[in-house]
Amino acid sequence: MPQVDNSGVIDIKDGRHPVIEKMLPSGAFVANNTYLDKDGNRLSIITGPNMAGKSTYMRQVALITLMAQIGSFVPATSAHIGVVDKIFTRVGASDDLSMGQSTFMVEMMEVANILKEATSNSLVVLDEIGRGTSTYDGLSIAWAVAEYIANKEKCGAKTLFATHYHELTQLEDTLEGVKNYSIAVKEKGEDIIFLRKIVNGGTDESYGVHVAKLAGVPKVVTQRANEILKKIERKNVLVNKNSEKENKKQVDGQLDMYNFKLAEIAHELDKVNINELTPIDALNTLVKIKEELK
Repeated sequence: MPQVDNSGVIDIKDGRHPVIEKMLPSGAFVANNTYLDKDGNRLSIITGPNMAGKSTYMRQVALITLMAQIGSFVPATSAHIGVVDKIFTRVGASDDLSMGQSTFMVEMMEVANILKEATSNSLVVLDEIGRGTSTYDGLSIAWAVAEYIANKEKCGAKTLFATHYHELTQLEDTLEGVKNYSIAVKEKGEDIIFLRKIVNGGTDESYGVHVAKLAGVPKVVTQRANEILKKIERKNVLVNKNSEKENKKQVDGQLDMYNFKLAEIAHELDKVNINELTPIDALNTLVKIKEELK
């Protein structure tokens, strides 16, 4: 029997999904804890591979919150639920071709509605943002959305935010109220085992090729995918290293060139007799200096 009040806290111990656990053998469902509040634990960034259980976990939190508020018992060892005014979810979109709306457009419309309507008393569940466009566009949108929601003055809603953009885990260090979580995974040789457990800390592993293998994608395809992945990773490391060297060279070169130009200008200024300089001559000198500094 959950404790329901106006505390603004969602504290669930050993929470379970009320539907999915009924579809599994007794004791097979892995329970998880959840803690959200209006202060230091407003936004949880959840990373980890597909099929590991992120979506199930987030949905069960929303369901337990809803069940508690309608007066129901909930599937958990204990639950302290602060009343929420609304529950917003962005957990999958679909095309609406008749209206000329793509999956990404529908997703963005859902996000727009959440950002306009959510308050500090709301619960927001975001299952991937920005995956329907280019990587940089998608990451930028996801980052900006997370920043907006985490901001108490703009929104401040209690939020579960699942993402494959591992860069978002940096927000824990820069934004107050953001915490990183991930789904625990155990590697066994070339295989992985999903432990279905939410743990503290982010992850930078997606295990996409492993998931493709589990889904039954032909071995020849997953082996080739691994080869391509390794090439891309090596190339990215090489590009990053070269970029760092090139940037340093460019900065050094710019400084050297800039210092050389300054020396030339200083030499020319020494020749100018200020007492004999007319206003028009002074203006022409400034124009010349500006041109040389370009």
